[in-house]
Amino acid sequence: MQKLPSLQRAASSEELKNAIEEHIEQTQEQVARLEEVFSLLDKKPQAKKCDAMEGLTTEAKTVISETESGTATRDVGIIMSAQKVEHYEISAYGSLVQLAKTIGLNDVAEILEETLAEEKDTDVLLTQIAENNINYEAAEEGSEEEEEGNE
Repeated sequence: MQKLPSLQRAASSEELKNAIEEHIEQTQEQVARLEEVFSLLDKKPQAKKCDAMEGLTTEAKTVISETESGTATRDVGIIMSAQKVEHYEISAYGSLVQLAKTIGLNDVAEILEETLAEEKDTDVLLTQIAENNINYEAAEEGSEEEEEGNE
C-alpha cells in the first residue's frame, strides 16, 4: 500500500508505527517477488489502478481526518484500515496461489505463497497490537468523552 507512510505518521502507538515500518520494508520485498514471477512468465510487469484499493486508501484517509491526532481512537481506525487492506491482499494472493497450482506453475505458487504468509502474519500482528492495549485505550477515551458530555 503506497499510503503506508501516511498511516505510520498518523499513528501514535510506537508498536503500531514499528509494525507499519516493518510492513513497508516487507512490501518492497514483495514487489521484488512479483517482478520475479513476471520474469518466470516472460511477461513485463505493468502497474494498473485498482479501484478497490483506491477505495480502501480513501477510507483510511477519512479515518485519519475524522479522528484526533495522538489518540488511541485514531490508532484503532488505522489498524482497521490496514487490516481491510491486508484482507484484500490475502484474498488476492490466495486466489493467485490456487490458480498457479491449478495450471501447474508450482514455482510461481511457491513465490506467491511466501507473500501470502507475510500478509497473514501482518494481519495477526495488527490484531495483537489492537488487543494488547489500543482497543482498551480507545474505549476509555470514548467513555471519558461521554462523561464530559453528561456534565
